[in-house]
Amino acid sequence: MARIAVIGAGMGALTAAARLAVAGHRVAVYERTDTYGGALRRFERDGFSFDTGPALLPLPAVYRDLFVKTGKEPLESSVDLVQVDPSSRHVFADGTEVSLPNASRAGVVAALDEGLGAGAGQRWGDFLVRAREAWDRTRRPLLEEPLWRDWQVLGEREPYPSVPHRRLLRTRRAGTLAEIGAWELRDPRLAALLESHALLYGLDPRLTPASAAVLPYMEHAFGTWYVRGGLRELARAVFERCLARRVEFHFGADVTGVLEKDGRASGVRLADGSVAEADFVVAGVAPGILDRLTVSVGTAVRGEGEVPPQPAAAARLTLLLALRGARPEGTAHRTVVHTRDREAELDALFGTAAGSPSPTVAVLRPDDPRLAPADHEAVTLTTVVPARPGRPHDDLADRMLTVAERAVPGLRDRLLWREVRTPADIEDATGAQGGAVPVPALAAADGRLLHPSNTTRVPGLFTVGGWAHPGGGLPHAGMSGALVAGLIVEGPEFRGSQ
Repeated sequence: MARIAVIGAGMGALTAAARLAVAGHRVAVYERTDTYGGALRRFERDGFSFDTGPALLPLPAVYRDLFVKTGKEPLESSVDLVQVDPSSRHVFADGTEVSLPNASRAGVVAALDEGLGAGAGQRWGDFLVRAREAWDRTRRPLLEEPLWRDWQVLGEREPYPSVPHRRLLRTRRAGTLAEIGAWELRDPRLAALLESHALLYGLDPRLTPASAAVLPYMEHAFGTWYVRGGLRELARAVFERCLARRVEFHFGADVTGVLEKDGRASGVRLADGSVAEADFVVAGVAPGILDRLTVSVGTAVRGEGEVPPQPAAAARLTLLLALRGARPEGTAHRTVVHTRDREAELDALFGTAAGSPSPTVAVLRPDDPRLAPADHEAVTLTTVVPARPGRPHDDLADRMLTVAERAVPGLRDRLLWREVRTPADIEDATGAQGGAVPVPALAAADGRLLHPSNTTRVPGLFTVGGWAHPGGGLPHAGMSGALVAGLIVEGPEFRGSQ
């Protein structure tokens, strides 16, 4: 039985802790804040309750597997997991609307044909077939296996099978999401639908590789899911599973350094001066924090020839709205209201363009009586913003309300109060500078959207969570926990689940 110190109580760290405890190890988690869950937090006021982090769960099989592997009780015995239908409603720049059924290719094709015109659904359906091929080519190396030593191969190969596009005697193939939209989907509304999946993670579709087609494919193939009471309930369930497997938790325990002995990690030092010895250390923290914690180790955690640093990440601004009046029956759980000027929005987010264009806003309206008093509604608005510390957001919050009224008529008249959650709040919860949100690992693009390996140059020190392989997103965090547990239990020869 090994002693294992886990730094942080985010979802990747919790999943690793539960799996390691079941394997017979003594696991202790040290979390600097007073609670668990990382970005999966909850805000409550006047009987209203809101998720302040992720609000929907793709690929629930990751957490179902966690519960199967760590005990006899299934995930559904701990949370009320429901499939969201429609998966999403979209309000486009020209005013057209479409609601997409959950996990139904035929249903999506029919909805797009009806909402956007004949042929639109077929083009999207054909795109999903190609996206599936990209998924099949990358699923195992990017999600189920430790990062390959020759990771450059993943960066060089574009797995998305682009359709040849002929123009002026030249044949071109889409290499980015924006080019897929322009050359293969050939409808600005379908392009906006595609690009919204990248924008969710703060990725510029004009630069994002075509391999990001796996993001809408995952939602289509595995569905979109919600946990009654909010996704904070998922964090609670995983935390309680850890407690049931006798994981020790120390909250308000600020780790200030990783200890080293005989050339390997040997424990952690806490802010109060105490030391916790360990045979392995698992760090579920952002890259900058990991660098500070390992200064005393004397060996570079990352080195030349490893995955290059990711491009500057984006953050999210969240607006929590308490509304009088009940949620109308038949309201979509999630509505994406697309900007009226996509280029201006992208230039403002990822370039140096001045101005304040209308943003793309996601409107979340769960059908969940636990979230609001009777005859009231809790609504959440989110948009992507640059991860720039100290940036004011009051004006943007007002513009988000204006955009959301395209999907929720009379919104301002129903408003009781609002609460703004800024990137600074995300930084407080997760430690990520500027409240940056990590993106899932993606192939191609010279490896710039891969994440550092779960192993480090310091023997006995591992990394877990959204800033490590395989990257951001709730499913990916759970996968990172499974990979780290496998590497510790089975050793360097571990090659992922079969």
